[in-house]
Amino acid sequence: MILQALVKRYEDMLNRGEEKVPRLGWGKTKVAFGLNLNEDGEIEGVLSLRTPQMAGKKEIMVSREMEVPRPVKRAVDIKANFLCDNSTYLFGVDGKGKPERSRQCYQACKELHNRVLGKVECASAKAILRYFEFWNPDRATDQPFFRENEKELMAGANITFYLNGKPILQDEQVRLAWLEYYNQLDGGITGICMVMGKEMALAALHPLIKGVSGAQAMGTSLVSFNAPAFCSYEKEQGENAPVGEYAAFAYAAALNELLGDREHKKIIGDTTVVYWAEGGETVYQDIGMAAMFGVPEGGRITDQELGLIFDKIRHGEQVKVEDQWLDIEKHFYVLGLAPNAARLTVRFFLADSFGNMLRHVDEHYKRLEIVKPAYDTFQLIPMWKLLSETINKDTKDKTPSGQMAADTLQAVVMGKPYPASLLYGVMIRIRAEKKVTRGRAAIIKAYYLRNKNIDCSKEEGVLEIDLNEQCVNVPYTLGRLFAVLEHIQQEANPGINATIKDKYFNAAASTPALVFPVLLNLAQKHLRKMGDGRKGYFDSQIGSLMELIGEEYPKRLNLPKQGAFQLGYYCQTQKRYQKR
Repeated sequence: MILQALVKRYEDMLNRGEEKVPRLGWGKTKVAFGLNLNEDGEIEGVLSLRTPQMAGKKEIMVSREMEVPRPVKRAVDIKANFLCDNSTYLFGVDGKGKPERSRQCYQACKELHNRVLGKVECASAKAILRYFEFWNPDRATDQPFFRENEKELMAGANITFYLNGKPILQDEQVRLAWLEYYNQLDGGITGICMVMGKEMALAALHPLIKGVSGAQAMGTSLVSFNAPAFCSYEKEQGENAPVGEYAAFAYAAALNELLGDREHKKIIGDTTVVYWAEGGETVYQDIGMAAMFGVPEGGRITDQELGLIFDKIRHGEQVKVEDQWLDIEKHFYVLGLAPNAARLTVRFFLADSFGNMLRHVDEHYKRLEIVKPAYDTFQLIPMWKLLSETINKDTKDKTPSGQMAADTLQAVVMGKPYPASLLYGVMIRIRAEKKVTRGRAAIIKAYYLRNKNIDCSKEEGVLEIDLNEQCVNVPYTLGRLFAVLEHIQQEANPGINATIKDKYFNAAASTPALVFPVLLNLAQKHLRKMGDGRKGYFDSQIGSLMELIGEEYPKRLNLPKQGAFQLGYYCQTQKRYQKR
């Protein structure tokens, strides 16, 4: 299903005429230099193809991404690339201290170019062949152009050929010669491709996937069989899961394009998330990104537009964005990839109609709705902020748990119950910091609304957006009472650094029978410091809450009831700061 959807994505992009997607036999790679030749194959100089890019406050030079003849997949073996390779293959030198191997690499590159261009009569082909005929690797380091760029060239930067300042990659006769050669390559065995359902040459090795956070920079395989334990029935490599050469190329090209699109790629935990709609229109990606991860600054979709889209989806109305009517029945895909030792791990692959996914995300935001502090500028709590509520703010690594982040995104997009790890992560942070933030309170509310726990149910009035003063739920009321007692202490001791929350909050939420008698006695001492007006106001609040609690405090509160306590505390505290 994943490979089929990616192959369809590749074909959609071809049909739309998008130039950024490589054609069969071609691939994208980063190129740093152009080796400028004349008609006799002599080197006129080296052209820098790098472009400036800001890395923080510093400007750095980065290689340019170009479409080149499809690079080979190599490990320790010697395999040359056509028209674009590093100094080991094009010059026969490197900085690894292995001159004999460098000569072998150069010879392999020379032989490849002779095979491909031997019968081509254009000036570009002749210039390249003359270059390989007369170039002497022993004198490479003596050349002025080499000494000027020696550090980058020795580091493995990619180099391509130019003729009198024009890229040979664009020469039509050279391109046709490469395509003819590529189509004649031995594809190994043939069989039924499990993606296309047709008999064709099968891929023994699949192309590398680049751009997954934490994975190898040179690329990692999504499909590979690199140990005997992964093989069966004496089949080797790709024969174990037969995928045609075309399908392997197409899915890799589509996935690399998605991973290279910074505007439509997100990282949550250790998972790199890409998403796309059937047909390839980017407007669906823009809306999906804004819905799942929050509206980006300066993005195509604004907060107001996202809210309007949710409202129309909710009422079954048609949606129009920038004069384009959206098809809410269009298939939409979300793929999460994480790094592994030898290949990529598929964290999740979600497929549904675009409208269904938006409905699920809208329902998620509705469950998260809770009274917010005046200083909080977020109308909707985006995914990154939600997950940050499970992270210790004092730790250097601010990355949430990878599996928990992936499970939470799946729950949001597919309308499934939230993972227990999300709730536990929030509870751990509340116990450690004695602080109930808007995000943490929203997670508790959303979790019990969606997961339907009987101890913290909607019928008891606990899971409301604002303070519910008519709620008779005892744990919820105890949380409200704790907030009132903390307010009393703060008014009696202005500027106090530590309150009862810092010492008693966790115990009050778990064993109220042991803690609240102590807190009420302490509150009486604080009330004596106040005037009659404020003292009477607080006495009335305590009295009304005690009536709801009853004659006995609960001895223990389980996790759902502690959640009700924390919601009561949060809502009562926010009530203090609301304008009357």
